[in-house]
Amino acid sequence: MRLHRDGSRRDTSRRHFAPSLGVHDIAIDLGTANTVVFVGGRGIVASEPSVVATDSLTGEVHAVGVEAERMIGRTPATISATRPLRHGVIADFVVTEQMLRYFIGRAFDRRWAHPRLIVCAPSGVTEVEKRAVEEAALGAGARRVHLIEEPIAAAIGAGVAIEEPVGRMVLDIGGGTSEVAVISLGGIVVSRSVRVGGYELDEAISHYLRDAHQLAIGSQTAEAIKLRIGSAAPLAPELTMGVRGRHLLSGLPTEIQLHSEEVREAIRAPMEEILRAITATLEETPPDLAGDIAREGILLAGGGTLLRGLPTLVTKRTGMAVSLADSPLTCVAIGSGLALDHFDRLGTRSTARHAKNASNWRAA
Repeated sequence: MRLHRDGSRRDTSRRHFAPSLGVHDIAIDLGTANTVVFVGGRGIVASEPSVVATDSLTGEVHAVGVEAERMIGRTPATISATRPLRHGVIADFVVTEQMLRYFIGRAFDRRWAHPRLIVCAPSGVTEVEKRAVEEAALGAGARRVHLIEEPIAAAIGAGVAIEEPVGRMVLDIGGGTSEVAVISLGGIVVSRSVRVGGYELDEAISHYLRDAHQLAIGSQTAEAIKLRIGSAAPLAPELTMGVRGRHLLSGLPTEIQLHSEEVREAIRAPMEEILRAITATLEETPPDLAGDIAREGILLAGGGTLLRGLPTLVTKRTGMAVSLADSPLTCVAIGSGLALDHFDRLGTRSTARHAKNASNWRAA
């Protein structure tokens, strides 16, 4: 199997961590859009897209991460560049295992490394989905595996004292899922997980352009539109962007001028689903904790919370103050990395317990 090990070009944390006994432990934020790797005692060592390019005939891995992402929509028929996770859970077990093996190799650069591993998972995943993540990690070479819920990791990474008897709400919007959770005394009291994230916003933009302008665009163009002129609330001034694609009627390359008001209308439906998850969680929150949240506000984490105007929209809908984590893109990985110091208290599962199951998964 041929794996490319080029350096990461993505944003990484600038925090420094003192060496600890957990220098051979890894925490991985295995996201639908990006995978961030944290090594105990070193901090974040890799942050790359969760993309794998494989040969559809032989199964050979041609590239992982940044290099594979460049291939999306540009590969010959025999090579497929795909994201093996959908909505925060594994859609392709074998490819996910190969991707994890690549990232573990990036962390230690030696084949014989068998680290203990913490993997972030959405709070709404099923037991079967949890087991799939664990087996993929064990199959990739991890010695022991523990899953940590993303809202907990995000709060830890943002510096929230989750062990206190105080209610705190976290909204984590990733590429494939949005997590809303109320945390107190180190655990989740109430939570909602909706399978709507950054990719659903991109797809909504693509569908709008097809319907309103008869223009077909790729996923990377849709994401660029979201980043450049997308917003959750009105802007002052509004923005405009030239968008190129293929006209559905003539079949010819065409450019149009797209306005930020149109993008806001395009993503209104998925944004409403996220807002409904917030209000539903607040409605189920015990009164005392709801009072704490009214005082403390709502913490935003995840790359999706960087959408312009999102804090304004959440405040308007809930009446709550909103704050953005210092490093929304990496706070989940940082939080799970900080949890490495307490690995033995996290209810880990051993390789011996799952080795047989891992073999069965790979054989299937």
